[in-house]
Amino acid sequence: MKIKIHLGHALAIAAACMVVTPAAAQPPSTGSGQAWPARPVRIIVAYPPGGGVDTVVRVLAQKLTGQLGGSFVVENRPGGTGVLAAELVARAAPDGYTFLASANDFATNPSIRSKLPYDPFKDFTHITQLAAVQFILASHPSVPIRNVKQLLALAKARPGQLTFGSSGTAGGPHLAGELFQSMAGIRWVHVPFKGGGPAIIGVISGEIDFVFAATIGLLGHVKAGKVRAVAVTGLKRFVGLPEVPTVAESGVPGYSATGFYGFYAPAGTSADIVRRIHAEAARALGNPEVKEKLARSGSEYVMSSPEEFVGFLRAEITKWTKVAKESNIRID
Repeated sequence: MKIKIHLGHALAIAAACMVVTPAAAQPPSTGSGQAWPARPVRIIVAYPPGGGVDTVVRVLAQKLTGQLGGSFVVENRPGGTGVLAAELVARAAPDGYTFLASANDFATNPSIRSKLPYDPFKDFTHITQLAAVQFILASHPSVPIRNVKQLLALAKARPGQLTFGSSGTAGGPHLAGELFQSMAGIRWVHVPFKGGGPAIIGVISGEIDFVFAATIGLLGHVKAGKVRAVAVTGLKRFVGLPEVPTVAESGVPGYSATGFYGFYAPAGTSADIVRRIHAEAARALGNPEVKEKLARSGSEYVMSSPEEFVGFLRAEITKWTKVAKESNIRID
């Protein structure tokens, strides 16, 4: 049996068969003409496994592996309040196979160190703020306060006697505590720990009176009644603890101290790769189920544009430089 096909129909069918998506037609290139990713991609996390940044990035890496068909591997490189990981990525080849995930340290290190082995703007391609995270101000149950106003009264009655712990000197939680002290007009003593986990153990054991810690690490202990959540540090309440007020609404107007998780590549990374990974990261973390899961653990989806992220970083550096200077915080 012979089938006749009109020439016009044949051309239309051929054209339809040639239609492909833009991403498939022009996959990002590493600059060598090779489609990306052609080999495993490293995401360097500036902290140990199990923390807030690590948790979010492991979700991201798993999703990117599925979406892009390559392999995205999380590599933890803690040390020097994020400096070790940042320097490693700043010196890496800008070929789309090395990225950095870091937190507040990226913005606070220029405020507290006279010298850094990299420039936070010139040596990086800024991709996005992945997420924002609040801190919880929590107390040991034996401390006789239940809210910020009672804390302020107790601190003024015992100047320089109350202690608050953090994940370490000049980290986000430490600076949150220093900002609180400055704005509230109190004096208390900072006790630095080697990480958020040890600081939380310190307040649970009663070694310290208070702690500032990321929601993702402290939430379970609050729910279990091991510590008392006094307030959260953002401008709005945390969805995981809707009954706990913000510091700003409960005694220190205008107070805000939040963490952020930033995503970077070495300076000079292909614009095509940056656009692609930004879009795929937004798709991965913007999934409604993922967003809800992250929100309940304390990480709020942001996914800013590269331009917005650079502006945000400059504002953060200005803010924390002022706090560090007033509190005389330096690491040299």
